[in-house]
Amino acid sequence: MVDGAVVRAVARECGGFLDGLVGADWSAVVPEVGWTVAATVAHVSDCLLYYSADLAAGPAGLRVAEVRVLPSSPPADLVRAVRTTAAVLAAVVEGRPPDALGWHPWGLSDAAGFAGMGCDEMLVHTHDAGRGLGAVFTPDPALPAAVLRRLFPDVPPGDDPMAALLWANGRVSLGGRPRREEWRWRCAPLDAAGSGS
Repeated sequence: MVDGAVVRAVARECGGFLDGLVGADWSAVVPEVGWTVAATVAHVSDCLLYYSADLAAGPAGLRVAEVRVLPSSPPADLVRAVRTTAAVLAAVVEGRPPDALGWHPWGLSDAAGFAGMGCDEMLVHTHDAGRGLGAVFTPDPALPAAVLRRLFPDVPPGDDPMAALLWANGRVSLGGRPRREEWRWRCAPLDAAGSGS
């Protein structure tokens, strides 16, 4: 189960890694992504805020505000924003009933789904930011494994859950499997199809 505690754990891992890079040039462009490191990290916080609002708002989409973290902010502030917006998402996830649904463009999702999406954004884009700065991000394998179980239940974590998560998100090839050109999270609650959560 991906819950508020997992969101906070992922934020700690990602924040700790990014803290070590704040002295680098965050105007560097992330290979194949095309965004600067600063824009990539700001995007994470944008997503976490939207997921928090979408889960709290319920099953009807609510787009009445434009949320944007400024990529021009100092790197240390961008890292602090990730931690802060992750804390907001964790609190919303923990404050909603397990069966409550929120709107997402890919389909209605439960609190575990929004927690998983937030963790996916943090893990994958922290990896991206590291690539842009020549650093390798290696989080606790239990964290990407949990995200895979919730968002990509058809993708086995294997010996390297982070590599499997990157493959699931179209970032890398893996074990003879070519890089995915298209991918999509499973937003619907896992038990909606009888697979359990």
